[in-house]
Amino acid sequence: MKVAYTKLAVPAVALMALLAALLTAPAASAEERSCRGTLGAITVDNLRVPQGATCVLNGTRVKGTIKVQRRATLQATNIRVVGNVQAENHKLVVVRGSRIGGSIQVVQGGGSTVTGNKVTADIQYFQNRGSIVVSSNRVNGNLQCKENKPRPTGGGNRVGGNKEDQCRRL
Repeated sequence: MKVAYTKLAVPAVALMALLAALLTAPAASAEERSCRGTLGAITVDNLRVPQGATCVLNGTRVKGTIKVQRRATLQATNIRVVGNVQAENHKLVVVRGSRIGGSIQVVQGGGSTVTGNKVTADIQYFQNRGSIVVSSNRVNGNLQCKENKPRPTGGGNRVGGNKEDQCRRL
């Protein structure tokens, strides 16, 4: 039996293939905003503090994660972050009076002050070489500090999990 194709059948097949491709295409990923300077009470998806830059946040909402890059500075007050605050090889990270839906992770960088925050997961400081102050935070997870020089200081942290290593007494 022969199948007869009409002139309309070819465009219809092409249209169906296009629709199938559109329906199975991956969703667009969240946008990443680069921060140099000051951001106030706005909402962004993900936020990156580029190498060597300084970013000041005041009342900013971040639907994703904040990443602080090499020699960069983050100074954040009264922010709301759905994801994590992550810093590696940073110059300075300051987070005050904020709500963090994930963790605060500060690794192999300089100084940091984290005070008066509500953190859903962990606060982690590993192998930093600057003054670290961790005080008056409410942490649902763990407070973990290892191989920081000098040792972190602070106190008054309420931790749902464990206070570990250098943060045992904070």
